[in-house]
Amino acid sequence: MRDGSEAETADSRLAARLASLRAEHGWSLDELSGLTGLSRSTLSRVERGELSPTAASLGRLCTAYGRTMSRLLTEIESEPPRRVPAGSQQVWYDASVGFTRRSVSPPHPGLRGEVVECTLDPGATISCENPPVPGVEQHVWVREGVAGITVDGSTHTLGPGDCLRFRLDGPSRFHCPGPERTRYVLMIVMP
Repeated sequence: MRDGSEAETADSRLAARLASLRAEHGWSLDELSGLTGLSRSTLSRVERGELSPTAASLGRLCTAYGRTMSRLLTEIESEPPRRVPAGSQQVWYDASVGFTRRSVSPPHPGLRGEVVECTLDPGATISCENPPVPGVEQHVWVREGVAGITVDGSTHTLGPGDCLRFRLDGPSRFHCPGPERTRYVLMIVMP
């Protein structure tokens, strides 16, 4: 995990990137609020770096901007390297949900795929109303624990070693029923 100063720097870069994306799209805070369902004041505080976004709110923003979360988080880093040493893999934690996300192989210009390692604490749920990019291909490989994954209205229960693969065109939900945490690898392939 990052120390406090590194986290503050990443948070301030994320805030600046979110503000620049809104400006690039020519949207007011009210327009972005209408697209994401997030309040105008929350969006303003996030863009000023006064509030760190939750996984759910960041997911809504990614959907509005047509980006995966990994791609957005990579955009706040300098040019991504070809080799990604374990110690430099970006880790993001949402304490409000109990969700940890490590960008093992971040998005890179000219490449369509990325690899993310995720951990859900017992009882944790991550839901997305819409895919950040319609038709994005995902492969979920459970490494520890049990995951309940809902895609296209169907729920799949996966245990260690199980893999679920799909194209994401609608809402999705990842849930850790417990009693142990769930650790899974998510492979994302852009359309």
